[in-house]
Amino acid sequence: MRKLETDGVLDRAVEVAITRVVNRQRAAQQAAEEQRESALRDRVGAARPVSRSRDHMRGNAAAEVSIIEYFDFECPYCKRFHPTLGELTRKFGDRVNWVYRHLPLEFHNPAARREAIASECAGKLGGNEMFWKYSDAIFEHTRSNGASLPAEHSEAALAARLGLNGAAFARCLTDPAIAKRVDEDLADAVAVRMSGTPTTLIRSNRTGATEVVVGARPADYIAPIIERVLGGRR
Repeated sequence: MRKLETDGVLDRAVEVAITRVVNRQRAAQQAAEEQRESALRDRVGAARPVSRSRDHMRGNAAAEVSIIEYFDFECPYCKRFHPTLGELTRKFGDRVNWVYRHLPLEFHNPAARREAIASECAGKLGGNEMFWKYSDAIFEHTRSNGASLPAEHSEAALAARLGLNGAAFARCLTDPAIAKRVDEDLADAVAVRMSGTPTTLIRSNRTGATEVVVGARPADYIAPIIERVLGGRR
């Protein structure tokens, strides 16, 4: 036994055993994730259609495909994913647009819900372009994981920096109609049993065909999915 220990044979055997256990756990986790995504893929067609008048949209309103992101401002993966969707929107140009829908997760509240309401107020007071500017600013400054914005970049501070009327913004934050908009997005996500953020739907606005991407995937993972929904034409 001492010789085995001295030669490092036992250490190597233990290391091999641990590696096998870890690999089995990873494989089981990946299989479970793939099963959840497959089940979600069967349901996402029921998510509400894109509406030019209702949805926050970046890009060509008449695009062939919509990238519909259900997100949480306090989700660190959403923060990381945000530039990726900007990159994809630029890559595909007028053939795609990017739609934002709220899915504030309970364990990130109250910050996630408060920021969602604030972004809706920015959109109400400043229009669609302001919604996106304000959303970009939240992701730039949020500390994520429910830690919210630092005091110097609070919801009100961001609104002031972007030129929104402070009194009107403050009133809007308590408007039940604004909270209802957030709740409508949340209810839409819950109806198809989305459970995490970001969850992104790649939907053909011509046929309704929909693919789903769960998590903060890189652009080179998502681009082929967009091409497939577009019909493989680039």
